[in-house]
This record gives sequence, C-alpha cells and structure tokens, in this order.
Amino acid sequence: MIATAIILLLVLIGLSLPVGAALGVLGLALDPLFSMLPLSRAMGELAWSTGNEFLLVAIPLFILLGEILLRAGFAERMYGAMAQWLSWLPGGLMHANIGASTLFAATSGSSVATAATVGTVAIPQIKRYRYNEPLFLGSIAAGGTLGILIPPSINLVIYGVLTNSSVPKLYLAGIIPGFLLALLFMVVVGVACSVKPEWGGHRINASWGERIAGLQHLLPPLGIFLMVVGSIYAGLATPTEAAALGVLGAIMLAALFRKLTFQMLRDAVEGTMKSTAMIMLIVIAASFLNFIMSAIGLTDAMTQKIVGLGLSPGWMLLVVVVFYVILGCFMETLSMMIVTIPLVAPIMTQLGYDPIWLGIVIIVLVETALITPPVGLNLFVVHSLRKSGSMNAVIVGALPFVGALFAIIALLAAFPDLALWLPRVFG
Repeated sequence: MIATAIILLLVLIGLSLPVGAALGVLGLALDPLFSMLPLSRAMGELAWSTGNEFLLVAIPLFILLGEILLRAGFAERMYGAMAQWLSWLPGGLMHANIGASTLFAATSGSSVATAATVGTVAIPQIKRYRYNEPLFLGSIAAGGTLGILIPPSINLVIYGVLTNSSVPKLYLAGIIPGFLLALLFMVVVGVACSVKPEWGGHRINASWGERIAGLQHLLPPLGIFLMVVGSIYAGLATPTEAAALGVLGAIMLAALFRKLTFQMLRDAVEGTMKSTAMIMLIVIAASFLNFIMSAIGLTDAMTQKIVGLGLSPGWMLLVVVVFYVILGCFMETLSMMIVTIPLVAPIMTQLGYDPIWLGIVIIVLVETALITPPVGLNLFVVHSLRKSGSMNAVIVGALPFVGALFAIIALLAAFPDLALWLPRVFG
C-alpha cells in the first residue's frame, strides 16, 4: 500500500500535473484500490468543511495586504531607506535585500510575495553597481524565505490548522528565529564579500541626514506589523481579524500617500484571487488525500513503520530533517506541509517534542525547500524577474544561504528556547 501510494505520487508529479490536481487524483486512485466503501463521495463535504475553516480566511487577507503594499509603491521606498542604512557593510545592497525582505515579511506572510517584491526593486541594481550576480540573486531568494517564518505567516496558519496549535503562540515562536536567520543571511553575505571584495559592488554613500530622513519610509510596514501582531497579543483580535485590520491599514496608508486608485485595488484583488485559488486548491486536495489515507489505514501503516524503527528522539529529528530536505527537492512546499504534517507531527510530539517548537523547525525546513533545486519556488520567482541569464546563477547564489538555514535548525535543536521563550512569557 505504501509503495503503491509513493509510486503513484511520483508518476503524477513526473507528468507535470498541477500539484493540487496530482494530490486529488492520487486520492481518487487510492480509494477504489484499497477501500471497500466509495470514500470519494465525501469529497464535496470535505471541500466545504475545509474551505469553511474560519482561520483560513486569514490567507487571502494577508495576500491582499502584501499586494496593496507592493502596488502602492511602499516596497520601493522601503528598499531605498534600507540601502541608505545597510549599504556600508561588506556586500552593500545585498544586506538591503535581506533587510527589506525581513521588513516586508513582517507584513506579507508569503515567501513568494516577499521575493517578488524585493526582487523587482533590487535586480536592476546588479549591473548598475557591479555586484556579483549569483550571490546578489541568492540573497533575494533567501531573503524571500523569511516571509513564512516572521509573523504574520500564511504557512504558520496552515500548520496551526493541521495540528490544532495556537497560531498566536506560533507567531511568537517565529519572531526570534526569524530575525536570527536574517542576521545569519547577512553574515553569509559579509563573509563572502570580505573574502571576495569585488563581489560587493560599489558602495552607496549616504549622509546621516539622508538616513534619518529615510526612516519615514520604514514606518508604514512597521506600523502594519505592530497593528497586526499587536492586536493579536493585546487580545483585541484573532489572527483572521488582525489580517483584516492590516488590510484596512494598508488601504488607509495608500490613500494617505495618494496611491489609492480603482485600478490599483482591482490589480491587488485580482492578484489575491489568483494566489488564493491556487493555495485553496492545494489545501482542499491535500485534505481529501489525507482523509483517504487515514480511512484506508495508510497513515497508521506509515506511522507504525516509522515508530517500529525504534529511533531515539535525536535520531528521529535527524530523519525528519533529511526527509524534508529530500522531499523539498521534488515537491511544492505548501502541499508538502499539508501532506506530511498530519503524519510527522503526532510521531514527533509522542517522542516529547513541543508542537510549537516543531512547527518552527518544519517551517525552516520548508524555507530550505524554497531555495533548493529543482523545485525551489523562490529560485523560479527570482529568475523570472530577470531579463536574461541562466537559472544556474540563481541556484549557485542561493547555496551558501542553505548553510545558514541548517545552522538555525542546529541552533533550535541545541537551544529550544529560541522558539519557546516568547510563547512561554507572553502566551
């Protein structure tokens, strides 16, 4: 049964079917093969109950929030301010790439949106200031991954729904690892450009007056972050309600800066609908597949196989890391989460791992999948923004940042309080 499911999944992905369709077709194929009852008849009820989950309403709202900030021009001004403050470091604007990604991640909740937003503004600077192209592109792809770790994060909402974990606690748990990971990305850039100074391009000189004046462009995304996250921890709003507050704040900021137009709103809503439709198709198809796998006993069989290995908690964590790294090379990250977490989370929590801590570790592993070939989504996003050049440059440039992601996993394993201290203090 297990071998049949794996082979069918690999065949469907190899046929280049959309991931949502592949997961749904796999569920429909496993039903008549291993079930005595027509389980596929429950598809309509499952689709309705999954799509009717109140917490998932936060997903289109967070996407819309990022779309409005992007189309209102806040990203470009934010990047310019970051460049004035960080370009003196070895690596120059590559630090601005990571800094701007960190700040935009605190409003968008999406890694793809973060990479696309910062990349749109940053990529034209490569030739202008003569940066090493692969490392510069890699810093954008890696910085974009912060969008799913620093709150508010769409993927943390998904994890919370799948494991019945507290989303506010997950958001708190992601803050320290998220900013620490951004710092590690900057260390990678700094070390590389200290060894190879020519990779760092030409420095941008800015006076203290210009830097201080540029702070005003960092205030809008910071204000949105405080509004969204602050309203959750003040007990004023649920994550879904906080997302709606964020959208309202973004619209008000767009109006204040005279960027609010019917066309801008229409484009933002259209982009939100496209992204939401893709995400919800994957969520619904994966929920149907999980239902089929559970009903035919596949989930229990796989759990017993893994538990039967008799591994210690430490070795099991290593197995989970290797599993996600390998799977992330071949599977889209959101569908990978939805399919695997119902299997992995119960096993790991049974071994004594905290589900909140585990959620942060899995999100970091998902981040790794975003910048590892051949299916690293952020690699394709950054490459698509270029006018010329090969995909290899983006892949090579992103590889040093994979080391930083492994380093943060090691730090989380050695010091669990990096993720658990804030939830314990404020939760």
